[in-house]
Amino acid sequence: MRMESASSKSDTVSHVVNIADWEVPKIVASSPVYKSSYGQGLATLSQKKKRQRPWSPLLPTCRLQPHRAVDHMAQETTGSNGAAAADVEMVEANELRRRSKPGDRARRDGEGAVPAEEEAVSVERAFADQRVPSWREQLTVRAFVVSFFLAVMFSVIVMKLNLTIGVIPSLNVSAGLLSFFFVRLWTGALDKVGLLRQPFTRQENTVIQTCVVAAYGIAFSGGFGNYLLAMSDRIASQSTEANDPQNIKNPQLLWIIGFLLVVSFIGLFGLVPLRKTMIIDYKLTYPSGTATAYLINGFHTPHGAKIAGKQVKKLGQFFGLSFFWGFFQWFYTATDSCGFQKFPSLGLQAFNNRFYFDFSPTYVGVAMICPHIVNVSVLLGAILSWGIMWPLIAKKRGDWFSAELADGNLHGMQGYRVFIAIAVILGDGLYNFLKMLFLTVRSLRFQLKKSNASTLPVSDDDTGNSVAPVSYDEERRTELFLKDQIPWYIAYGGYAVVAAISIGTVPQIFPQLKWYQILVAYIVAPVLGFCNAYGAGLTDWSLVTTYGKLAIFAFGAWTGASHGGVLAGLAACGVMMNIVATASDLMQDFKTGYLTLASPRSMFISQVIGTAMGCVIAPCVFWLFYKAFDNIGISGSEYPAPNAAIFRSIAILGVDGFSSLPKNCLTLCGIFFAAAIVINLIRDLVPKKVSGFIPIPMAMAIPFYLGAYFAIDMFVGTVILFIWQKLDRANADTFAPAVASGMICGDGLWVLPQSVLALAKVNPPICMKFLSRGVNDKVDAFISTL
Repeated sequence: MRMESASSKSDTVSHVVNIADWEVPKIVASSPVYKSSYGQGLATLSQKKKRQRPWSPLLPTCRLQPHRAVDHMAQETTGSNGAAAADVEMVEANELRRRSKPGDRARRDGEGAVPAEEEAVSVERAFADQRVPSWREQLTVRAFVVSFFLAVMFSVIVMKLNLTIGVIPSLNVSAGLLSFFFVRLWTGALDKVGLLRQPFTRQENTVIQTCVVAAYGIAFSGGFGNYLLAMSDRIASQSTEANDPQNIKNPQLLWIIGFLLVVSFIGLFGLVPLRKTMIIDYKLTYPSGTATAYLINGFHTPHGAKIAGKQVKKLGQFFGLSFFWGFFQWFYTATDSCGFQKFPSLGLQAFNNRFYFDFSPTYVGVAMICPHIVNVSVLLGAILSWGIMWPLIAKKRGDWFSAELADGNLHGMQGYRVFIAIAVILGDGLYNFLKMLFLTVRSLRFQLKKSNASTLPVSDDDTGNSVAPVSYDEERRTELFLKDQIPWYIAYGGYAVVAAISIGTVPQIFPQLKWYQILVAYIVAPVLGFCNAYGAGLTDWSLVTTYGKLAIFAFGAWTGASHGGVLAGLAACGVMMNIVATASDLMQDFKTGYLTLASPRSMFISQVIGTAMGCVIAPCVFWLFYKAFDNIGISGSEYPAPNAAIFRSIAILGVDGFSSLPKNCLTLCGIFFAAAIVINLIRDLVPKKVSGFIPIPMAMAIPFYLGAYFAIDMFVGTVILFIWQKLDRANADTFAPAVASGMICGDGLWVLPQSVLALAKVNPPICMKFLSRGVNDKVDAFISTL
């Protein structure tokens, strides 16, 4: 789940500054440090202003996604049309995104409003003495070398999260920070020996950011933790329905790479002709793209570079600690039931109900990026399910379902866990889909009335409806954004060519999915891609997996159970998710490029190269996991891949209906489906200060299937962050994202040597296991007889 925003890449947890009602200079200008670092004739700051919290280039969360997700959660967004969005959103792609509202315009205590000349500080005037490189100069060899290595690193991290809890935090902050750091090291070394020919610019930094996020976004939208793995016999064997060869396709490296190559690029061409309309004419905010631009602009100021260096140091410290902790834990994990991750910290009875702290730096770090309400919602969901509901339903064994069924059988206990979780996810997704549709339609009507136009301008040459620039920054950005045009025939021609190749190729990979079904998908996809991209521009919400689930139902039912409808639905889900995700991600990147003066042409090429990297890197990383760990997708294992079972169950529902549900499961699903809609509605209707305390249904549904162990970890993380913020808010806001990223990256990258050891058949030497006193006495008695 890309709670993007991966993506968007997107879809799918990071802090995203929401900037719906503020102009670009006003947000950053509210920081005294930012103004003093630019020094554009501003007066010396007063002592009161010096006591204000310093600005950090890692604005307590600048992206979530996919991603773009997230890098795509708590926010109040009000678009230029006055449409308001909910303050907290869970992207179904499980790319959780935190959206922190920036402070109001700076005011001096007792001195009234800030003078107009200070309020109108120009960002672009600070860079006026720097030449903007051409689009070719922005595409450097060093940029793509750094992008490749960062793409591998983040793909491993995203893959691990995909296969464990399915929650993908936005890693845009880490990607931007590390790309800045590594290229600065590169250019600094060359400069010392006199070989530096081209300085490192914010435009090149933007190209790297775009390429890296596009590459690791494929690790999410490629379906390795959901629709693609759901096709395998590992997941199919957990159910008796559709467990036949025509509904099963086991992963193989070559066909996965081929499939991604033919479906991942088409979304890049669909909305290119509308970039001027959405970025300049409609002035859509794209909070993730905007926040990323502020991050990059900040890095390239003297003060921003200094703060970034401190943040990289902090990230490196916790990276090392997290990596070493993973290495240390490995020695005690001779089997899946051994090690610190199976420590019954809350007692053996709680451990049997999956309540325990598993000492995972990854989940603690994810919690430090997510908003507090998300972490609390996850814990409440764990208590409701594993603490109350599942123990009560288990007492009905032999009445509601056969007592002979295994715990993991979908006709038994597992069926209630999976299908009730699906009901909550679908209820939350349906509500947000309809809400987003309403906001999009209302905003479009407003924009069309405002411009007095009957059709959307799609040509780069159509500037008749453009709004005249109102500031130096906007004039400068608009001029350069329109300078390097992407011809319309490249966009439409590219879409047609890639679609034709895909229509001919995908049925060869999935014979259950016919060519005319793919043609229908490609006719509908641009409309859905526009809706998702426009909605992301308004609110930063990416509903990628919602569109994917709709495709599962539609194409699965169209194909039918007897003709491989389950596999056809899952394959169609992959086609739709890739198109919708990449279209939204590209618009986010265009917004970032617009605010950093990066050429749209260089952004588009970087996105294409990053996508190509991801289509090869992500399958290779997945294949490493798949071969090294033979328990991927198995409930209760180290890599349960919860979304894979959920997606396959949705596909089975689409072709078989509700006949496969256990007794009374449909009634419970209906109750929870309605509850998810009602809770979301209440959150939107009550005042914001109240809605912030109402749990999020999507977050509550995550532990229904997985268990409570990661909810405990995330609660520990949110408590650590809460106490840190209370003790020193400024340092917490500056360094918490770096600390969290270091914990996630260190623990995530330990998987690489762990996988190599597993492939080499090198097993941990020790099993640390915890037993009750009675069982321990029996074990001791048995050992004494040997």
